[in-house]
Amino acid sequence: MALNIRRVRPGEAGLVLAFVCELAEYEKLSHEVEATKADIAEALFGERPQLYCAIAEWNGEAVGFAVWFTNFSTFSGRHGIYLEDLYVRPSHRGRGLGKALLVYLAKECVDNGWSRLQWAVLDWNTPSIAFYKSLGAVMMDDWTLCRVTGPALTRLAGSAS
Repeated sequence: MALNIRRVRPGEAGLVLAFVCELAEYEKLSHEVEATKADIAEALFGERPQLYCAIAEWNGEAVGFAVWFTNFSTFSGRHGIYLEDLYVRPSHRGRGLGKALLVYLAKECVDNGWSRLQWAVLDWNTPSIAFYKSLGAVMMDDWTLCRVTGPALTRLAGSAS
């Protein structure tokens, strides 16, 4: 069996969006997917791309992906990777594809002199939590993720004086 991890190619925005939708379904968040194929294509391949994606292939078939962007730690003074999405189709789990994607991203960090690889995991997703811990990930229980979206974002933007 042949495993290959590669960067996404122009023309594969539909594939990336399909993985996003599959992940959203797994996470019971399908109702939150607003992205279109055009949105994904622009983010990955537009004039100033700031989103990156790796595709996991098994025997030439795309079966998983990782989507990330760079972040910056003022404490370390260096960039890092924030992993937005990691997904492997259920039929191909247990073959090391998720680990291979994380290894790919860790190598990207090390090769660029970046200080960290960071992501969030849903607290009910115990299989993923156990998997991440087995790779050396530390759960940051003392940090709470914050988000402002939709009408609250609009109100906040309009509150400038």
